[in-house]
Amino acid sequence: MFLNFYIKNKETIHNFLWKVVQTFGKQGVTFIIFLISANLLIPEEFGLYSYVMAVIFLLAIFGDFGISIATSKYVAEYNSLDSDKDKVKKVLSNSFLVILLLSSIVSILVIIFGKLIVGNNIVYVYWLLPMLIFSPLTSMVDGIYRGLKKFRLISIITLVLGICSLFWFYLLIKNFGIIGALISQNIFYISLTILSVVFLKEKSFSFDKKIIKSITSYSIYVGLASLGYYLFTKVDVLILGHFNYINEIGYYEIVNKIFVIVILPVSILASVVAPNTTKNYALKRLPYLKNKMLKEGLFLFFVGLFLSIIMYFMLPYIFKVFFADYDQGVISQIMNLLLILVPLRFFSTYFSLGYITPSGNVKIITTVLFVFGSLNVLLDFIFINIFGFIGVIYVTVIVQILLIITKDIWFVSRLKKLSNNNK
Repeated sequence: MFLNFYIKNKETIHNFLWKVVQTFGKQGVTFIIFLISANLLIPEEFGLYSYVMAVIFLLAIFGDFGISIATSKYVAEYNSLDSDKDKVKKVLSNSFLVILLLSSIVSILVIIFGKLIVGNNIVYVYWLLPMLIFSPLTSMVDGIYRGLKKFRLISIITLVLGICSLFWFYLLIKNFGIIGALISQNIFYISLTILSVVFLKEKSFSFDKKIIKSITSYSIYVGLASLGYYLFTKVDVLILGHFNYINEIGYYEIVNKIFVIVILPVSILASVVAPNTTKNYALKRLPYLKNKMLKEGLFLFFVGLFLSIIMYFMLPYIFKVFFADYDQGVISQIMNLLLILVPLRFFSTYFSLGYITPSGNVKIITTVLFVFGSLNVLLDFIFINIFGFIGVIYVTVIVQILLIITKDIWFVSRLKKLSNNNK
């Protein structure tokens, strides 16, 4: 049975394993930097570092604004048709121009108006200005590799760079504190961008107005979806900072980072199946997609449920070992609430990244993210005044459950409707 499953899904399994290597090379390094920062910085400094990173990730959304996802989609489409294969080489340079323009505009606006928004903390934001450009560029080049299904090459590049960088990152953080942590982020993203471009064979530096138009037209919806998604995650950190819960930001980020790592395998698997979804949707194999998605989603739900039970018993011990200087009661309070979302996020993340976005139905995600993201912000301000900082966590659980139900039912209904129309 296992052998037959392997033979039928050989390409997906191999791509998934290499994508695991790549993602944990990149996210693993970021996570280790996170752990080092949490242990070498005092809780208040760590909270400030997390707050500044939340600001940067918000700004980076406008630098990318969906270009990386759109790039992956169009590379997969161009590469599947012999008549469009020449366009693949042009995607890098044209996407690069768009991201460079957007990131430069964002950087200039930060320099001019940044202090009005984040006050004296703008000094730390200035240190991360290079990341505003190179973080979107890294995602864009990674999108090209995904579209070409070159998971092995980008995985090796990321892993080798990550391993080689850790020693220097540790020295920077130990000797320069929070500034060293910020510089570490810049070094990693700059290095990864350069190496990824160098080893990419499918590139030619030529301007193509049609390619830019296609990518930017689709990326607008993805960018709006990314902005809406931010309203569920990092915006909580900004709101906590607004109410001066700086220490609590560190606690929230510790638990949230653990959960992000747990969800990563699902995101990786989704990115691997995404190119096949694009192909099958274009060929109108809609009943097949719907059945496949539901079957895999149900399986992932139970995997997530199993993991959440294990995490409930194991995480308290992990927190005591790695975050001994932090209030374990506060960490456990946040953890127990967010555990509710793990099984739901397992199948919903897979649906979004593996089926909804690559099938061209990103408008669904954009709509629900903006509606429920706005609700999240509104309820954050109400609940935080009633329950304190933990009110933000209550809102996160409530609103994400509502979003997941709405988004996934909407997409399944759309597939069913399109299938009936094609009969």
